[in-house]
Amino acid sequence: MLHLASQSPRRRELLAQLGVDFRVVDVDVPEVRTAQESPREYVNRVARDKARAGLAALDGVAAARVLGADTEVVLDDEVFGKPRDALDAAAMLRRLSGHTHAVVSAVWLVDARGECSACCVSRVRFAKLDEATIAAYVATGESLGKAGAYAIQGRGAALVEHLDGSYSGVMGLPLFETAKLLRDG
Repeated sequence: MLHLASQSPRRRELLAQLGVDFRVVDVDVPEVRTAQESPREYVNRVARDKARAGLAALDGVAAARVLGADTEVVLDDEVFGKPRDALDAAAMLRRLSGHTHAVVSAVWLVDARGECSACCVSRVRFAKLDEATIAAYVATGESLGKAGAYAIQGRGAALVEHLDGSYSGVMGLPLFETAKLLRDG
């Protein structure tokens, strides 16, 4: 049985699109980047730690397979996590305005037999955003709880001038890579 180690409703929706039966396992994994980690190493570690924590929580469940994922927005080697509040969200959007940033999304599949992973890096270019646009978007509340303070699948799509990569990866679970892991893993 497949378990998803994530509290993200978007990841649940995306995984369901693959037509896979799964259950959610609740995990609490610290998401703190160490000084030595590159953004890609950090995202990979957090996704792996989520999957491993999920497997540990299911100790004794026969044939348990756990999928863990993490997605972060990266600009100039700085990882933009989820904003603390509306002011933090607006500050993030100002920094992303008019720039191309990376969205790193890692997926790990773990079970008693071993571990396998995939990583997807997408490039997203934001339009130049004025203060009124930023304030209006932040006022929707959509930016809270989202890495980089935007949701490409929602109103945040209007901020994106160009996407090179995986739309589902920017949402939080790269479906092509995830389907391949589930098939081959």
